[in-house]
Amino acid sequence: MPVIETVDVQKKYNDNKVLHGVNLTVEEKEVYGLLGPNGAGKSTFLNIIVSLITDYEGSVKIFGEEISQENLSNIGFVPQELSIYEDLSAQQNVKFFGSLYKLKDELLNERCKEALEMVGLWEHRKKKPSTFSGGMKRRLNIACSIVHNPKLIILDEPTVGIDPQSRNYILDSIKTLNENGATIIYTSHYMEEVEAICNKVAIMNAGLVVENGTIAEIKEKYLSSDCYECVLECGKNIFDVFPPYLISDAFALSLDRTIIIMNRDYNVVNDIVIMAKDPSSIVSIGKFRPTLEEIFLAITGKALRDGDS
Repeated sequence: MPVIETVDVQKKYNDNKVLHGVNLTVEEKEVYGLLGPNGAGKSTFLNIIVSLITDYEGSVKIFGEEISQENLSNIGFVPQELSIYEDLSAQQNVKFFGSLYKLKDELLNERCKEALEMVGLWEHRKKKPSTFSGGMKRRLNIACSIVHNPKLIILDEPTVGIDPQSRNYILDSIKTLNENGATIIYTSHYMEEVEAICNKVAIMNAGLVVENGTIAEIKEKYLSSDCYECVLECGKNIFDVFPPYLISDAFALSLDRTIIIMNRDYNVVNDIVIMAKDPSSIVSIGKFRPTLEEIFLAITGKALRDGDS
């Protein structure tokens, strides 16, 4: 049974449509990476999953059922914005959030200790977050979200702006939570994090899921193609060297010196030179094996994005 199953989920703010029909299935015990540029609709989609947004179209099922208070209690949500109280100690913060899930007495104390130990903050339990580093606050934010031992944990950019040590601790904690049976949805702009912990990935762009599967499947889809990198002289723009139809028929990972051409039937090396308006500007043409980040950029583009992530 899928932990999350969405069908044609759509959402708009006034006349601005943010989600155009998101279809996604997350199976039990997966670590599922949700990727996309700013404005792709990731945060809006996650807010629908945890019922912070309720006015949407389409179907959302959690643990095989429509969203309800009962199945929402099995979700731990770690938002981008810190949800902790600076004037309470770390331990008091975690206990407060645990009490919202009706944890009491000895069970609350036990779960609080487990959560703080999981994120490496038990020895700092009596300190207030106002004395914490950014990484420690992020880890406390996670502890507050997992104190009730949820079956599904959603982490929205949990490692933004923190030190490498805290980032590694958070990633290790996520792996442990998954090994203990939790299903994880993880959003990040750091592709190395995604490759380190996720076994499945969905790439969102402009309110749609445009690619999904295991990381191995996605890489194989692109790596199995005839894929060539064409590098131009410094200062040359691809539009100055190649006709528009060739550029539109390729994955343009850069608008200055490089284009990537995939899945072409022609003799690539010869035909690129023939089709070039200025062959002398071509420095080299060779086989290319894109990384996950380059595949992501090929799908979503390199232009800067603003707005909801």
